[in-house]
Amino acid sequence: MESVNIKELNDRIQKESGFVDILGLEMGKVIVGQKRLVENLLIALLADGHILLEGMPGLAKTLAISTLSKAINAKFSRIQFTPDLLPADVTGTLIYSQKKEEFEVHKGPIFANFVLADEINRAPAKVQSALLEAMQERQVTLGDQTYRLPEPFLVMATQNPVEQEGTYPLPEAQVDRFMLKCIVDYPAKEEEKLIVRMNNSGEFPTPNAVVSPEDIVKARKLVREVYMDEKIERYIVDIVYATRTPAEYGLKELESLISFGGSPRASISLSLAAKAYAFIKRRGYVIPEDVRAVCYEVLRHRIGLTYEAEAENVTTEQIIEKVINAVIVP
Repeated sequence: MESVNIKELNDRIQKESGFVDILGLEMGKVIVGQKRLVENLLIALLADGHILLEGMPGLAKTLAISTLSKAINAKFSRIQFTPDLLPADVTGTLIYSQKKEEFEVHKGPIFANFVLADEINRAPAKVQSALLEAMQERQVTLGDQTYRLPEPFLVMATQNPVEQEGTYPLPEAQVDRFMLKCIVDYPAKEEEKLIVRMNNSGEFPTPNAVVSPEDIVKARKLVREVYMDEKIERYIVDIVYATRTPAEYGLKELESLISFGGSPRASISLSLAAKAYAFIKRRGYVIPEDVRAVCYEVLRHRIGLTYEAEAENVTTEQIIEKVINAVIVP
């Protein structure tokens, strides 16, 4: 790719990505702090991926996605996952109409632009897998008919790290379909003071619709045009390969700690998330810092730990850190 083209692309993306800052400001009106959460939501939205959030209750997880949907003027639906939930409660079902003497389609809450799967690990596997087709193929099959889901389509699932009694851990196939896994932490003292003040006053700011769903669909196409050099592609593949065969990268000590590494979907997600991050930073090309910035969110749920690692209290974050430090930066 010629340098002139990169300059043209960079100028175009700088012009077209202006709405990201406006979107961030609108979300900042309602959500105090949690900048990393907001940034990850925007990355998942622009890279056409889904996001899994893990954090204690009351950390604005639900508020974040509902605010984003209002700022984009898109349809939002919330599904509370419970042990008695059925797949039809998520996707919809066919109901027989005696008046018409035929089956009528009743679409479920999955038919929205933004879907919040709240406490996803509280529902059994059959309900979790009902999300699979929707998340991957962007369609739902009811009876013998297939229905396309609206665009943009984003699933944000939440799970609490505590209270694991009576929960159903997500199967690897389901977890792998989430582009990012974000750990939501407690706010800082000053931020919490603002949250308390806002709630005590009873006056909650409402976000304005500053972007349309069509703008997001257009921006997604532009994100894929962000230039990625072959060296960056090699860097991404090396990072993912180092989670599979750590010894090849001088990380022999990790062999006994990793049961399985990232799949090819990890490489795809890492490249798309890096492109989306570059777009958010209003750049038309990807640099190694973009890859490193999204690496933890993309890989933390794609690396399996052995019993030995769990016994030694080794976390996936520690493994990712060692991998990033070992792989040569282009």
